[in-house]
Amino acid sequence: MSLVLPLPLYREKQALLGRVALGALCLVLSTGCSKAYPFHGEQRPNPYLTSDTRHSIQLSSPAGKEHRAVMLQHLESIQVIVNALVEEDYELAKGLTESHLGFFMHRQAMAQQQPENFPPAYHDLAMAHHAAAEELARIIPTKDLKQILPQFNNVMKACVACHLEFKVKSGS
Repeated sequence: MSLVLPLPLYREKQALLGRVALGALCLVLSTGCSKAYPFHGEQRPNPYLTSDTRHSIQLSSPAGKEHRAVMLQHLESIQVIVNALVEEDYELAKGLTESHLGFFMHRQAMAQQQPENFPPAYHDLAMAHHAAAEELARIIPTKDLKQILPQFNNVMKACVACHLEFKVKSGS
């Protein structure tokens, strides 16, 4: 049975989840950006951004494209999960979290990619991401956003930690 919220509370809840989704998207998309941006025809450094100190992972062009596709799929999954939470479709949110971000996805990625191309620290961060997703999937059935959102934040922290640490360099 679904609880019907008064319209002002429903709108407040949707606005909160929308801000969480927008903040998560901004974090993921801005992670690792370190180049100066043009300002009236000049290069003007942003004092809030540091130089790019991420470790490079060298992959062949096809492997790099495959890896990028997996990362984009993660991002799309996060957006759909947030939307499912907004719509209070907890079953869909849980299922997507398990199948697209949990250990099932890790096993699929390892079967398709060559694990020897990735350093152990990358694997550790990937495992932390999948573990956080599994915990999120475990919490979602509570339907309690005060429990769900902190765990969702842990998933996002795992994403950001990896993007801050590594970048993929694709060759021919």
